[in-house]
Amino acid sequence: MKADTHPDYHTVKIVMTDGSEFTTRTTWGKEGDTLHLDIDPRSHPAWTGGAQQLLDRGGRLSRFQKRFSGLGLKK
Repeated sequence: MKADTHPDYHTVKIVMTDGSEFTTRTTWGKEGDTLHLDIDPRSHPAWTGGAQQLLDRGGRLSRFQKRFSGLGLKK
């Protein structure tokens, strides 16, 4: 194996949006750095199931729902 081909892998502290912290190993930053997250699984609507609405542009969503409405509902 070639020498010096792998990046520096070290421990950093991660601070979530709610203030909770944990440590992990990463190639980001330097040893002992702190990464403050703006978006994380506790605050992002993709993980929390926030009040998102699907937009039906050009009837694509309704066509999809009509076409696949019975899929997986075997009796």
